[in-house]
Amino acid sequence: MNNSYLKIAGIHKNFGSFTALNGISIDIKKSEFVCLLGPSGCGKTTLLRIIAGLEQPTAGSIFINGKDMTYMPPAKRNFGIVFQSYALFPNLTALQNIAYGLKAKKIPKKEVKERALEALALVDLLHVKDKYPAQISGGQQQRVALARAIALSPDFLLLDEPLSALDAKVRERLRREIRFIQEKLQITTIMVTHDQDEALTMADKIIVMNNAEIMQVGTPQEVYNTPANPFVADFIGSINFWKESRKGKNEEKTAAIRPEHIRLSRTDGILAEVEDVEFRGPIYRLEFKVKDSSSHLYGQSIKVDVSTHDVNHLKLVKGMNIHISLPEESILAYNELVVS
Repeated sequence: MNNSYLKIAGIHKNFGSFTALNGISIDIKKSEFVCLLGPSGCGKTTLLRIIAGLEQPTAGSIFINGKDMTYMPPAKRNFGIVFQSYALFPNLTALQNIAYGLKAKKIPKKEVKERALEALALVDLLHVKDKYPAQISGGQQQRVALARAIALSPDFLLLDEPLSALDAKVRERLRREIRFIQEKLQITTIMVTHDQDEALTMADKIIVMNNAEIMQVGTPQEVYNTPANPFVADFIGSINFWKESRKGKNEEKTAAIRPEHIRLSRTDGILAEVEDVEFRGPIYRLEFKVKDSSSHLYGQSIKVDVSTHDVNHLKLVKGMNIHISLPEESILAYNELVVS
């Protein structure tokens, strides 16, 4: 075996004639924070359930620390799990919710209370220990659910869309808190999400999935800066695509560039007209129509992210003409064509 702590080898999962997972293989190292990222229905939650033992694969194997655990029940896998819905007992206080799982493991009463209080302190919620779920906020409920999972001293942690039910501000704060706790405990963590910002800000490694298959595995920087295919490029962040003909060949490829990499100038570059201006706080998202008939981009709509400072400096308004340039080093090229 290699140095992977969790090895997923050739996992297939069929539900009748529907293929939920098609030959998934991943190596996850000890203490790594991994995000399974992809659109709804791509198979990421099914994969998480197979890792947990809540679902059996049709084919393939799961190794945990070098041991084949494919058909071991969940109780033998020593993991903590946090769901999107929190799944707290409404009739138990925050402290009692955390203690519940510890009691089930036949841990002495004194130690149960100590460990439950310790877990609450870790998520900074000692002040709500005697409150019921209905008396605390959604963000606090999710932290109690996290504390409950951690209190069991699991070997690894599974998070199933843990932040999607929360509002943006709380979500942002909890992203940092979960990552801080994960780093502090050095616990191997696998999180399912369809939120690219969550994956980019939290993960050591992102596994991008689509249609039951893995599209790319890499660091947040790798999947953003060098997406393996047009799907990844389009799913993570925003991007412009256009077709390019290969010189001397009767075939086309797809070229792409991120909106933030395009440069604006009053004099140099390709002439374009501002078609739309969208204010986004620190930046503006501008839509340009290329007006330079000598350019291979003639008639193309191009999205450009421009700092508020530059928008004010260049006095950019709808209907205005300006020049855009696409730095060669920022252009991505793909053999497959993008269907718009």
